[in-house]
Amino acid sequence: MKTYIKFLLNIFNIAFFKVFSIFFMIILIINILEQIDFFKNLDVTFFYTIFLSFLNTPSIIFEILPFIFLLGTQVFFIQLIDKDELQIFKYTGLNNIKIIKILGIYSFILGILFTIFFYNISSVLKNSYLLIKNSYTNDDKYLAVITENGLWIKDKINDNINIINANKVDNHFLLDVSITIFDKDFEFVEMILSKKVDITNNQWKIFKPTILSNNDQKNLDKLIFESNFDLKKINGLFSNLSSLTFFELKKLRKDYIILNYSVTDIDSHLFKIISYPVYLTLITIFSAVIMFNIGYRQNTFFKIIFGVLLSVIIYYINYFLNILGTNEKIPLFLSIFLPLIILSIINFISIIKLNEK
Repeated sequence: MKTYIKFLLNIFNIAFFKVFSIFFMIILIINILEQIDFFKNLDVTFFYTIFLSFLNTPSIIFEILPFIFLLGTQVFFIQLIDKDELQIFKYTGLNNIKIIKILGIYSFILGILFTIFFYNISSVLKNSYLLIKNSYTNDDKYLAVITENGLWIKDKINDNINIINANKVDNHFLLDVSITIFDKDFEFVEMILSKKVDITNNQWKIFKPTILSNNDQKNLDKLIFESNFDLKKINGLFSNLSSLTFFELKKLRKDYIILNYSVTDIDSHLFKIISYPVYLTLITIFSAVIMFNIGYRQNTFFKIIFGVLLSVIIYYINYFLNILGTNEKIPLFLSIFLPLIILSIINFISIIKLNEK
């Protein structure tokens, strides 16, 4: 590796680490405050809240990596500009395009490493965090999982424990449902079988149920069944996909398909992970082009504020398009890759103009 490349990458690493560390500390402190508020009526130590905050912080860091790359690139150029090192590079024949190329390739490599290693590690930590937090809430009485055998729900209500299994999901209906009811001592009470159950709200409507109890069978036209779950709560239980590794996401997607459950959210999350190295690379190039254009014209404070503003704008554009994709207003693939296409076009045009200068 050439000496000037090592020099540039060393400065970039230092700038990136500074921004990464600042964001990590800010998010960690916010997390600690949230944990203190959550555990204020529980007997836990302060160090325990710090431990939980460390478990949760990496997954949030992964979400904001584009902003860290953008601001890290800005800090990189600020250091070069303040020491007039960009001018020195120009005199030695290292033009702007070469610098952008070096940063782009390096950012892509970093993006791959973050996606393969950092994401999966952060998802494992996030899963541990959620499991621990769940043990301190009333939700530990309830459980819902999706397997290759369908949707399984454990629901505790009115001193009864209900084990519910459904083979399929069709909009707000569970299909081919069995509900096994046990008392608080886990003694069998009865079983309810039905082809179709409406779970729009907590008062489930069971159509044409067959009730089995004490060697007796009873058939009804309709039965209202009380539950702690409704469609919204069931969907919410599977919304935190950041707590699943890439391979767990693939397995969950397969189970969703078997259950006839919508895989839109999973596909959106998978597309995002797969495209992340490209996204981080484009953000780095975008930030570099911006800095080449305003680097000598504005002070450091303006550059940082401008970078934060750009980060917010990019975040909300991505968020808006992602909502449109998951709600199927636009094709999911387009909602993920349209921002990348737009960034690519902007970068391409900006680099051509930069080269002309």
